[in-house]
Parts: sequence; C-alpha cells; structure tokens
Amino acid sequence: MHAIKPLATTLRTLEWDDLPPSVRSIPEGFDPLADGVLMKHQREVASIQAAIIAVPKGRRTGITFGTMLNKTLVAAARKSAGGDNVYYIGDTKEKGLEAIGYCAKFARVIAQAQGQGISGVEEFLFEDQDDNGKTRHITAYRIRFASGFQVCALSSRPANIRGLQGHVVIDEAAFHPDVQGVLDAATALLIWGGQITVISSHNGKNNPFAQFCRDIEAGRYGADARVVTVTFDDAVANGLYERVCFMKGTPPTLEGKQAWYSKIRNGYGVRKAAMREELDAIPRDGNGVCLPGVWIEQAMVLPETCVLRLALDEDFTIQSPTEREAWVADWIERYLAPALERLDKTARHVFSHDYARHRDFSIWGATALTTGMRRQVPLVIEMHKVPYAQQKQITWYAIGHLPRRCGGAMDAGGNGEPLAEETADKFGHTHVHQVKFNRAWYGTWMPKLVQGFEDGMIDIAVDPNIAQDLRAIEEVDGIPMVAKLRRKDIKDPDLFRHGDSASMLALGWFATLNLSAPIDFTPVPALPRGFDNLGAAEDEGEDYLSLVEPRATW
Repeated sequence: MHAIKPLATTLRTLEWDDLPPSVRSIPEGFDPLADGVLMKHQREVASIQAAIIAVPKGRRTGITFGTMLNKTLVAAARKSAGGDNVYYIGDTKEKGLEAIGYCAKFARVIAQAQGQGISGVEEFLFEDQDDNGKTRHITAYRIRFASGFQVCALSSRPANIRGLQGHVVIDEAAFHPDVQGVLDAATALLIWGGQITVISSHNGKNNPFAQFCRDIEAGRYGADARVVTVTFDDAVANGLYERVCFMKGTPPTLEGKQAWYSKIRNGYGVRKAAMREELDAIPRDGNGVCLPGVWIEQAMVLPETCVLRLALDEDFTIQSPTEREAWVADWIERYLAPALERLDKTARHVFSHDYARHRDFSIWGATALTTGMRRQVPLVIEMHKVPYAQQKQITWYAIGHLPRRCGGAMDAGGNGEPLAEETADKFGHTHVHQVKFNRAWYGTWMPKLVQGFEDGMIDIAVDPNIAQDLRAIEEVDGIPMVAKLRRKDIKDPDLFRHGDSASMLALGWFATLNLSAPIDFTPVPALPRGFDNLGAAEDEGEDYLSLVEPRATW
C-alpha cells in the first residue's frame, strides 16, 4: 500500500541527481504496460477503501485517470457487489467532459467482456436546487449501465450533490469557486455509505483543501479517512517518462529521461515555490503566496500603533459637507497629527496611496529611507467607507506634514484617478507619481518589494491585517501581483481583505526609487501671547486666518 505522506514542509528544491539510481535508470527491455494500464501509484490510490480519501498530487500524475477507471467498475457492478452511482465534480466543464470520456472508453471494454450494453455519453439537464429551494436546470453528462447505476459529471456547485447517494470524486478541489461549500455538501453523502475522493494540486496553505488534508491527518475525520500524497517524482519512479515515450512512439533513453525531467523542473524558472507546489505537492505559504510567512514576520518590528484606522458608517455620508469636514478635522488633530509628529525629522520620507471607496480599504502609508536605503513604514492610515472629500482632507494633511518629503506614488486607476491628479496639481506632477496598475508595472516593481522582504530591508508594523494583505501577492503567469479576487457572498470586508496594504507598499517602494528633492514642512510660528494688532492687520487688508496654519482645510 502506498505510504501515507504528511503535507510536506520542506523548501528544498529537487534536482535530477537527487533521484534514486533506480528511478534515473531504465531497465533493459522495460515494458510500461507489463503491470497493466495503470501505474503503481494509480493502482494504490484506486484500491483504498476509506470513506474519505484526500489526494494532494503533483500535476499530470494520472490520479484522475486511474480513479475514474476504478469508478467505472463501481457503476458497472451490481448493488450486491458494491455497485453505486458515481458523481464527478470538476472545476471546469472541460474537466467533466474529459473524465466522462475516460469512463466511456473503459465502459466499452467492460460491456464487451460482460456482454451488456451501455448508454454512451449522454448530455442532459440536471435539476439543481439550492438551500433556498430555488430550482434551475444545468447541463451535465452521464453514462448509464445495465446495473442500474450511472457515472455523472456535474458542474462545480455545492447544491448539485445535496441529497444524492453514491461515490463522489471532487477533482482539482483547491481551484473550485467555493471549495469549502463543495466539501461540506459532499460529506452529507457519507450518511448513506458513500465515498468521497478529493483530488487536487495545492493552491496555497490557506486554501480549504490544504486545511481539509491537515484535518484528516489530525484525526478530525476519524479513522476511516486517509490522505495519500502523490508527487511528480512518485510518478517518475513508477514509469511516467516511459509511458510518455510509449504514447509518442519514441524509444526511452537515459539521456532523454534526464533532459525531460530537467526541462519540466527548469520550466518554472525562478518560481521555485510554484514548482514545489505543482510538482512536489508542497503548498505555498498562503494562496499562491510569493512572500513566505517567515519573511513577513521578520519585517514586523515596528509597533502596532503605527497603524491608524478610520472606519465610518453609511450615516456619515448624509451629514453636511461642513459637518463631515469638522469631524475629520477633529480626528486629524486627535490621532493623525500626533502620529506625524512622532516621525523621524532627519529621515527622508515618501508617501503612497492605494485608493478605494466602498468595499476595499483605502490605504495611505509613509515610508522612511534610513541608513543603507533601508525602508521603514512608520505610519499607515487605513480608511474604510471614508468619502472622497475626507480622504483628500486626511491625505493632503499627512502629505503636507511629512518630514523631508521626497515625493510619492498614488493609485491612479479607476476611482483613484481624480485624487491622484488633484494631488499632483497641488504638490507637483514631478513630485507625485500617478500609477496605473497593470501587468507590466507589477512585473517591474513587485519583485523589488518581494526582494526587499527577502533581504530584510523593510520594516513594517506588527499588524495581522497587513500580514494578510502581503499574503495576497501571488504569481499570475510568472508575475507577482495582487490579484483582487472577491468572495461575492461576504458582506463584511473585515472577513476578506484584498491585498490593499501590499499595493500601498509596492507603490512606496516605487517612490523610494523615484525620488525628488526633499521638501521640509515648516509650520507657521504661533502668534505671540498678547498680540493685539489684529485691527492694524485688518486696516492693511490682511486676512488674519492667513497668518496661522489652517487645520481643517487640507
């Protein structure tokens, strides 16, 4: 039986020479089909009889193929022999068609051997009913057997399998739109003696699939649940390369095997975390994370008081502009002004702002350049549901009071464009960089921020929300970026952040490498006690308010 492997934690990268000699060699006269259609790891997974089976796997290891051939036997068998219905749930419609195709080919062999007929692959409308009783019809595919059972391929929706009975195969579970919902719906089948097989490549440590595997290993699902990890190297050891050559009609060679193996490993380039996740079944730290948690934790050396939060409710927006301005002016005086006063007056500072208005958090940050171009982020302002005018009021005050200000960068995409443009008009277009996030910008600047964390050249506050945002930096086709995906069913933004702090920090890093001449904030001296020449000033046409620093008009 295939040994159960716990979720791997090592970060070691395998090379060709790390493989055992028996794996690197090709036995004389090797027949890839001598042991049957399935390779050793495929047979071992298919033979497990547990009620719950989780299979974290490397890509293209053939686990889905082997599992569906086994499930075809289940559907073709009589009830007395353990026959049952089989439901396949893939993450895409194409995966469903591929899986049902495997079953159809194998079913023809069974039909010929047993002298029975099968229905062929049928496309039909499956009646789907959600928890609220709402019914709709969706496209599904099935094969019906003389046993009275069927193999049915359904779409990735939890409601599809509620109330059904039989065996369920959830493929690429970590990439379903609602991973937890699918898992929860499938577990209901166990009441009637069904079996759940959950197969997937990993998609980050925080993904529900990875947590599902950890829960099984911890015994939370009882003794009748197992985790079996199948890596790319396991498949290589069991003849994957030789199978590939057999299918292509080319003879396998030692040199060819080494080149093939190295090509697959080297194809990930510098994306070692992605390679370990997709080939070695080692989940990345977070959801496709580029920043390991240890780097983030090492950077968290500044106190949590460096983060100011202002969250307003909907009632605030119905107040008059004057009332809103006065309220925020008081907030600035109570919280923001003291925080700015604590900044190092000798250090150069830049600012950065990732704008948002409603669901997301609008994040403004100050980055200080210290000895050796080390970056420190001594002030972060989080704003949620703060109106545009008040965001401008807060950020302009902060920008205007930033010690030795050397410029800044602002999100100029979408709703952030007007504020970025107005800020550039006020403080100078060469002083304020207006950035529109796109793949090219992320590809140039996000790796520099990631490298800064790796080199230990950035200090941030001890704040769990910032840490969570940083874990939202993920590789998309090789480019580290903040992919702002949302869960539509979550109304409270505190439950699901969108990487806003990470975007702000990337803008800050960009600003530190695009500096302008330092500008010092010099407050207007306070009027001396006993000053009584206001009348004279008025006689000369001067405005008294112009002689003092305005507080609520930034």
